[in-house]
Amino acid sequence: MEMFSESLLNKKNKRIQSLYRSLFMMMTLLLILPVLVILSTLIYKGGSIISVDFLLTDPINGMTAGGIFPALFGTVWIVTVALIASVPLGVAAAIYLSEYAGDNWFTRAINLAIINLAGVPSIVHALFGVGAFVIFFGFGTSILSASLTLAIMTLPVVIVATKESLEAVPIAFREACWNMGATRWQTIRRVVLPNAVSGILTGVILEVSRTTGETAPIMFTGAAFFLPFLPQSVFDQTMAMSLHLFVVSTQVPNVPDALPYGVALVLIAMVLIMNSISIAFRMHLRGKKKW
Repeated sequence: MEMFSESLLNKKNKRIQSLYRSLFMMMTLLLILPVLVILSTLIYKGGSIISVDFLLTDPINGMTAGGIFPALFGTVWIVTVALIASVPLGVAAAIYLSEYAGDNWFTRAINLAIINLAGVPSIVHALFGVGAFVIFFGFGTSILSASLTLAIMTLPVVIVATKESLEAVPIAFREACWNMGATRWQTIRRVVLPNAVSGILTGVILEVSRTTGETAPIMFTGAAFFLPFLPQSVFDQTMAMSLHLFVVSTQVPNVPDALPYGVALVLIAMVLIMNSISIAFRMHLRGKKKW
């Protein structure tokens, strides 16, 4: 008999650990499997239609042929304006809640409002966008109205991600600056924000993913069924990828089978490319952290 043989309790713990490791691995694979199935289906059924002409030409023959360039161009417009409108406002709100606001009823009411705003269905945001931006402010059905509606809808994502990243910066960093005579704003601008920017980009990535794929908010506020020309300003209407996918899938007869799958494949590719750029930039900034 060996002097230091493994006890029965250790053997039991190893079996349990192995069981849980296998269980968690299976759960992870189950999460990844649907994504792989969806991508494989889209590539198999829509890959044949993808070409340079498909990306850079207009729809023709009642949108049963041709390309998707107006929708592609319009989606970039809408997402860009939505980011310009929401990111500065969301970051500013998160800075106030994290660095300035105390723990009182007003702050708690703001946090509750942010949580409730995140749970509002997108169709409700669409109706709000119609009432507020299309009618009240007089922007009409335009890129600006659609983008502002999406910005309001995604503000909670930016605020929460920024707030959590700001609070993750060690308090010792702030105290060191204050002890050197720096003001609160100087500390935030030169120390806290640079160390939290990678977390802020997480919120931006989530916002890009959501705004690119939303249909209801832009259907009522700025996206058009079909436009034979490109928008010239934010006050024009535009086609959009998500609405175009809905239209060619459900509203247009005699559409080739590959067309809706091709549109969906390009839409997903857009999200993946924009997210990949943001993730690469975030990883670059995270690598510069000293803690």
